Amino acid sequence: MSQTANDIRLTPLDPTVDAFDAHAHVADLGPTHFIGIGGAGMSVLAEMLHEEGVEVRGSDRERSDKTKRLETLGIEVRIGQRAENVAGADTVVYSSAIKPSNPEIVAARAAGLRIVHRSDILALLMHDRRTVTVAGAHGKTTTSSMIAHILHEAGSGALADPSYAIGGSIQEPGGGVGDGGHAGSGDVLVAEADESDGSFAKYRPDIAVITNVEADHLDHYGTAEAYRHAFVGHIGHARRRVMLCGDDAGALAVLRAVDAQVAARTVVYSTHTAEELGDLNGARLVRIVAESESAGSGTEHCTLEVPAGVFDGQDDMLRIAIGLRVPGLHNARNAAAAVLAAVDLGMEPDRAAGALSTFLGASRRFQIRSVEKGVTVVDDYAHHPTEIAALLDAARRRYPDSRIHVLFQPHLFSRTRFFAGEFARALAKADDVIVTGIFPARERQEDYPDVTGAIICDQAKALTHTPQEDWIRDVEDMQVAAQMIALRAHHGDVIITVGAGDITAMVPVVLHALEAHRDTCEA
Repeated sequence: MSQTANDIRLTPLDPTVDAFDAHAHVADLGPTHFIGIGGAGMSVLAEMLHEEGVEVRGSDRERSDKTKRLETLGIEVRIGQRAENVAGADTVVYSSAIKPSNPEIVAARAAGLRIVHRSDILALLMHDRRTVTVAGAHGKTTTSSMIAHILHEAGSGALADPSYAIGGSIQEPGGGVGDGGHAGSGDVLVAEADESDGSFAKYRPDIAVITNVEADHLDHYGTAEAYRHAFVGHIGHARRRVMLCGDDAGALAVLRAVDAQVAARTVVYSTHTAEELGDLNGARLVRIVAESESAGSGTEHCTLEVPAGVFDGQDDMLRIAIGLRVPGLHNARNAAAAVLAAVDLGMEPDRAAGALSTFLGASRRFQIRSVEKGVTVVDDYAHHPTEIAALLDAARRRYPDSRIHVLFQPHLFSRTRFFAGEFARALAKADDVIVTGIFPARERQEDYPDVTGAIICDQAKALTHTPQEDWIRDVEDMQVAAQMIALRAHHGDVIITVGAGDITAMVPVVLHALEAHRDTCEA
């Protein structure tokens, strides 16, 4: 019996199903159409396929910096999603934000086109390369950017000119921003492994980096246990090595749940001793020691102590000194993973560490946008309570004498509901906070009628230890909130725009308000 149009619209899309076998190649795709091509992950893959010689085009709901960049490369982008957009394509690529009722999905199904998830394209790009994936609730973009930067700056031979698929842009000297996707001539691919929809189960990397396994995306997984189980499966697919952060309880739980063969090829990096960590299931430990940042220095320092035998041909203990321009203990951990991955690929340890000294950070990761009238304005992508806590700890160390103001836009109604109390406790590390309306992404307000930024503020006001009276408030309108936060700042203060949505667009509003009220700021 043939499917009706309504059947086609209701048939679910399953991102966990493999679309290609191990022998497939990008040349098999034919003309390829991306639905939502302007998305961070989608635009990267579209650019990589284009560099590989695939005929690529796509559509999106509106123009953006990403779509404009793709058009400058010669990739056709149609604004608006309509059935006729898929005509002439052999392969149609979707992300988890796309619904089965999308007109381009419906048309592609009716025409019998190959419909694949974005993770299938990334898995396909891995087939002919040595691959390093980075997975975890936090730190994926920064850590994968660090690895790509090390290889780009210090790689030679097969390690030079790596390919990379990173879900964000990379800051460059002089204020420029490098795109997160590149199809290089070397034999290494560095990629974020997004766990949000379970699709990272498809990947078979040579090296799998796990930055942390703190429960997130419970709208998909349901429970923290199911979330951790997905990571157990993911690292079981690593062909050569696993690099795992031992400072995270969830990551340690995953390590203890894998079989002995996987654990034996795992390297744990941690600020703790073996005695403090307890059972490592046979994994090797690399210590992060002497971690510090002197006030005003602008440099994060740490040393890795690598016992003999961790890497092939290593007969003695290695001590690798690292200096970073990006702040915070969390970035020392990220740097440890990046250096260890580069060394495991064959790079000299000191060469790998030296390359990181010029790393300026992924875009929107503690990105200093401007200093206006003595007020430093920072933009950051943090959208989980742990990320916000790490961000504010880093800000305190870098600016110990400053008042910290935060303009926070929650991301997803479901995440806000799950973690309202945790958000409140993390934000209490700031001196002054405004919570804006929630960025919905793939969700709808009508499905969460009682969830607004106010629930975070209600939880915060119930805390026993808070910065000061009236330190947090909710303001639905971002424009109004941005102007308010600027009016509350004075010379020497720091304002941080925080969130994974469009809060970054408020930076110019903050800067304009600071300029307009310069006498107040300078008082």
